[in-house]
Amino acid sequence: MFSIASPSGAFRPFFRLSSLCGVSLFLMCTMATAAPKVEDFSTGTRDPFVAEINQRLTQHWQDNEVTPSDIADDEEWLRRVYLDLTGRIPSADAVREFLDKKGEAPSRTEVIERLLNSNEYVENWTTVWTNLSIGRQTPQRVSRRGMEKFWREAFARNRPWNEVVTDLILAEGHFEENGAVNYLLAQMTMRDEQVLLTAKTAKLFLGQQLQCVQCHNHPFNQWKQEQFWQFNSFFRQIDKIDHRKTDPNTGRRVDDYSEIVRREFSGPVHFDRRDGLKQVAYPIFDGQTVDPQAETDRREELTKLLKSGERPAIASAMVNRMWSHFFGYGFVNPVDDIGPHNPSAMPELFQRMTDEFIKNNYDVKKLMSWIVNSKAYNLTSRFNAGNEFDDPAAGETPLFSKMYLKSLEAEQLYDSLLVATRADAAGRADYQEMQNRREQWLRQFIIEFGNDEGTEATTFNGTIPQALMLMNGQLVRNALSLEGDSFLQQLRQNTNMKSIDKINEIYLTTLSRYPTPRERNALNQLFRASSEEAAMQDLMWALLNSNEFITNH
Repeated sequence: MFSIASPSGAFRPFFRLSSLCGVSLFLMCTMATAAPKVEDFSTGTRDPFVAEINQRLTQHWQDNEVTPSDIADDEEWLRRVYLDLTGRIPSADAVREFLDKKGEAPSRTEVIERLLNSNEYVENWTTVWTNLSIGRQTPQRVSRRGMEKFWREAFARNRPWNEVVTDLILAEGHFEENGAVNYLLAQMTMRDEQVLLTAKTAKLFLGQQLQCVQCHNHPFNQWKQEQFWQFNSFFRQIDKIDHRKTDPNTGRRVDDYSEIVRREFSGPVHFDRRDGLKQVAYPIFDGQTVDPQAETDRREELTKLLKSGERPAIASAMVNRMWSHFFGYGFVNPVDDIGPHNPSAMPELFQRMTDEFIKNNYDVKKLMSWIVNSKAYNLTSRFNAGNEFDDPAAGETPLFSKMYLKSLEAEQLYDSLLVATRADAAGRADYQEMQNRREQWLRQFIIEFGNDEGTEATTFNGTIPQALMLMNGQLVRNALSLEGDSFLQQLRQNTNMKSIDKINEIYLTTLSRYPTPRERNALNQLFRASSEEAAMQDLMWALLNSNEFITNH
């Protein structure tokens, strides 16, 4: 064990960050607000399909002899829905408004609708799908700004999902004039023959993992090697062109822009089987053959096939991915490995949601609304004796009888720190400088894997170096600053507030809840034992580094 200096200079044992002067900061163990019974609960929505989802969930729990957890109290639920829909925690004012039962506090469904129509929703999902499309580390000759513009417009207008997928696959032109082009550019490398693009499209939009069947048949995958190359042949009529220009200041040739253009291609593609024999593959998808002649626009024909049939894969893949986003686990796990080899946790509900998603014109907002208005989403993360075994982290099939814990994404953590502390105000940075700081901070949590797809992942998993950076990094130092317009500075200057009021405010802005009586009594002792400034900094530091802050529950 070793020690780390807290803001006021005191030293606290590293492995006891969940305790400060007897104050329990461990995840959600202290909330005791009364909540309605599961069977009587409603968010207030009048959507009949939510009632059907709830009925199916109730039957599912009964069939599996599992007792669902209680309904989450308002503080727990509000923080969760803000993180999941907007990518950040609620402000203290938003928490107060929702908890103010004496006034006209909004219902849960009213909060959901407001968040779904907010700018923060658009920005959050722009970030989510930009990362999914091109990665957190922008590839060379790819415009992140262009990709973000495409997704921002898609979510702001709530464009039907099938149209969005179509635009990405058919994209051509300048990488900023048509932002969808960047999805294709990010997957294209020299002499790659669109292999990465083939695997990425199947994974992201069809929920299928094809990287293994590129070279050989896989015993547990419904796709075979020939089908991979049949799918690949749809992408052979595109090419990328990287343009350069002369820098007027230096006279040197520099990168200008990239674009996607159509190129002539006809006939089959050729691939090597594992036994060394060569084989041909024509453009075929889901058993439907497309004319392989040069005049056929293969990508356009593919988009038609992707939307055809009773239950297109682009619909089921999106439903599964969205369910996984909100619960931490999909109906099928992993989310990009759907198929008969990998059975669904709730096949009937999965199919019904897919059918209803299609019926409602691939409406993404409506899909999210169904999920967050459901009883399952509104359950607490605390388990009971009747659902303790519902633990997908241990390899069990998820029963969705409680809310599973989710680690915050790096972007969620960063943006939540700013909401909680107004650290950006303390730093006195302009917008561009703040964006640069955000990107620099995020890079510390990203690694790239050298696999067939060049994928990447965040490494924010609670390791000691990451914990040290959170505790003593520049962002947290700004958060604890008593300068400028920082949160703590404003709190210090408010001489009309008592110490207990300031304790309440620090809890509201960080954990989205009020302290419990036990926490309040312990913190009163802390504030009496040291200066108010030091006590506020110590408390804020401890809460920001608690399990309760860095997880979504």
